[in-house]
Amino acid sequence: MSTKDWIEKDYYAVLGVSKDASPDVIKRSYRKLARDLHPDKNPGNNEAEARFKEVSEAYGVLSDERKRREYDEARTLFGSGAFRRQAGAGGFGGTGPGGMPFDFTDLFNASQGAGGAGGPGPAGGAHRARSGGLGDLFGAMFGGGRQPGSSNRGGDIETEATLDFSEAARGVTVPLRLHAPGVCETCQGNGAKPGTKPRTCPLCLGTGLVSRNQGAFSFSEPCRECQGAGSVVDEKCPDCKGTGGITKTRTMHVRIPAGVSDGQRIRLKGKGQPGTRGGPPGDLYVVVHVRQHTLFGRSGLNLTLTVPVTFPEAVTGTEIRLPTLDGSVTLRIPPGTPSGRIFRVRGKGVRKGDSPPGDLLVTIEVEVPQNLNEAARKALADFAAATPGNPRAHLEREGAR
Repeated sequence: MSTKDWIEKDYYAVLGVSKDASPDVIKRSYRKLARDLHPDKNPGNNEAEARFKEVSEAYGVLSDERKRREYDEARTLFGSGAFRRQAGAGGFGGTGPGGMPFDFTDLFNASQGAGGAGGPGPAGGAHRARSGGLGDLFGAMFGGGRQPGSSNRGGDIETEATLDFSEAARGVTVPLRLHAPGVCETCQGNGAKPGTKPRTCPLCLGTGLVSRNQGAFSFSEPCRECQGAGSVVDEKCPDCKGTGGITKTRTMHVRIPAGVSDGQRIRLKGKGQPGTRGGPPGDLYVVVHVRQHTLFGRSGLNLTLTVPVTFPEAVTGTEIRLPTLDGSVTLRIPPGTPSGRIFRVRGKGVRKGDSPPGDLLVTIEVEVPQNLNEAARKALADFAAATPGNPRAHLEREGAR
């Protein structure tokens, strides 16, 4: 991500939310835009694809609490004029404390390493890289910043998966098709043409950083000769053009654990974008969507089920067979069961990790017959005459006051 992305781009406007929007509001706005702009939904539409990437980049910053805070601080700091742009400067520069000139691009590159927003995946996910933050930026200004020879962690990738109700309850292994940066297989990530290899940068001697003195200050910046990589590629790989990475489509089989719920975000450590210069890989985040079941509902780890019974069954009691996710069970309905009563079948809910399984909560619904023949009507009339008491007596007494 470049300097101008942090300072000039309004990610809140990109997602159509206010600056004080909650994380849930930001997530809902991103998902709606991602669905509408997804390349699979807009084949051949370059404008929609560019907008989709822009939305993914904005969400990659605003969905991360730390990045969002640093982004807000950066826009507030530089937008307030604390660092003024030099008139006639060739780059995106400014004047720091004591009138010391510096280049914002160098500083942001030093603080963020090789991070940047990557390509969106076909399921609506987006690759995004992690920055070192404003602390690293000002450390780079005044002599700190990235350590020589340090490696860069790979960016995180986010995608989505839609599961059946029973798959979410039991756990399942799903294939995920990702369109994201990965290591170039032609050069194995070193950026050099096959048969050649990178050489140590003669300017920074492989550290990736050079020091520059400005009056009383001395600070480090990425080496301009090797762009901070510490090595120089003379003959570039024909596939990745010397970058060592290439955006490609790959299929990954991922195990979704039992008990996931709709909208849950699962982190798979080390399954994201490979790191550069030997750095660790990023993480893969999978947002799970769960289809509704024709019979069951869910409340936490408990399954819910509504069961109809006839009026005679509710009055005299009965035994009924009930489905579960693991076969069937028998439930005894005692005599005089009213409509709306809930019975608990223990251990027949959802399992999650080492936690005890949830229960099956059965709600009884007494069916009222709609069409009766004369014999049934006479039987009900005889039943009503033989039934003592008035269930509405307390209402009538209250109304008579």
